[in-house]
Amino acid sequence: MSAVWLHVGQCGNQIGEEGWQILTRENVPHAEADPYPFCSPDGKLSAICVDSEPKVVRKLQKQVKSGSFRENNLIVGKRGRGNNWAYGYHGLHSATEKNLLERTMESLRKEVERRDCYCGTVLFHSLSGGTGAGLGSRLCEAIRDKYSLGQILSVTVAPHQAGESPLQHYNSLLCLSWLQRHVDGVLRFQNDAMLRRTAALLGKKAPVSDMQPQVSLSAMNTYVASCLAGLLYPLKAFTTGSGISMGMEPWELLRSVCPMPTMKFLHIAQGCKRGTVFWDSLAASVVHSLPRESHAGQPLHYSTSVLAVARSYQEDTFLLSRDSVLRKLKQAYRCVPWNPFPLSCWTDSLNIVEPGCHSHSLTICANQGSSAELLQQVVARAEAMYKTNTYLHWYWRYGCEEADFQQAFETLCSVADDYSRLGE
Repeated sequence: MSAVWLHVGQCGNQIGEEGWQILTRENVPHAEADPYPFCSPDGKLSAICVDSEPKVVRKLQKQVKSGSFRENNLIVGKRGRGNNWAYGYHGLHSATEKNLLERTMESLRKEVERRDCYCGTVLFHSLSGGTGAGLGSRLCEAIRDKYSLGQILSVTVAPHQAGESPLQHYNSLLCLSWLQRHVDGVLRFQNDAMLRRTAALLGKKAPVSDMQPQVSLSAMNTYVASCLAGLLYPLKAFTTGSGISMGMEPWELLRSVCPMPTMKFLHIAQGCKRGTVFWDSLAASVVHSLPRESHAGQPLHYSTSVLAVARSYQEDTFLLSRDSVLRKLKQAYRCVPWNPFPLSCWTDSLNIVEPGCHSHSLTICANQGSSAELLQQVVARAEAMYKTNTYLHWYWRYGCEEADFQQAFETLCSVADDYSRLGE
């Protein structure tokens, strides 16, 4: 592959751990010339795991011993970042810790040099944590500055709206602003939506109407990893005749669903089925999870572009149903009338989500106006706190300035307005 995979913070590393278990399964029939498309020539994963605390990354030591991970690519600090974006972005001032960014960039440089062709970085992180949001933002900026021709795809997890940290709205505001400025695309996952979708897949219901269903964090991480595998695992269409993957999937994805640089926040959904498949019904199960209206009571959001990735050992059955499936997706996602070609479709005969059985998966990636809701909620809650100076002293203490907040508010409001006007 042409990508380097960078996992930052607790959330980014936990998703990465689940993802690599799916992508490097022994029963996956990889091409002879390219046994693992995510590895360097020496057989080790082109992945870097970084966290300011050792507890999550240390769990990957077993995979170092098995030869999967490169030990120098497991980068840990000794102190957390206190769920504070400014603390994560600017780092500690002590001589022992201030090089966390430098160590990560040095490992990234070595991985880039191991690539025959480096095209970009895929970054995994959350919006709410000090390391994932703060250090993640700083890394996006540093990578963009160092490798200006490479692309950056962010896999971002937004916190529960009910609250995970008192600083999560500030962290989300600043991190989203940095992502808008420095990355090429953002695959956004929201904990509330993931919880509902995972519960539905597991057949669980909330015990009381106003309570969330009980779903483990591991199950949610597995769902995210499954979506990413369905979306980004190499396809035969992007593989050379010699069997070597060109690693085009992340960057072809960006070309397909991010036609405008001002709108780069992407919604992901996935449906899987075993046995006989009816693609129309599988597509219906995927779009069923879409909200019927916005929180403000407005009609469904518009989408600038939609990508469908169908994986099945019966690849030809999807091709027979292709037109009807794409019609259903175009209607459900309300593709904008001014884009003459809003739909793209990829197919492959290997379902990486559940290899080795008669299984089928349909993964949808859409550049959808629902991103405006996330941005507006983040801005509204952060602004309410900002006006009363709530917790701001923790940001001033670690080097943040008023200009950082003002620019973040302006950036997100502008992007939200662009998404809100999609149907005009």
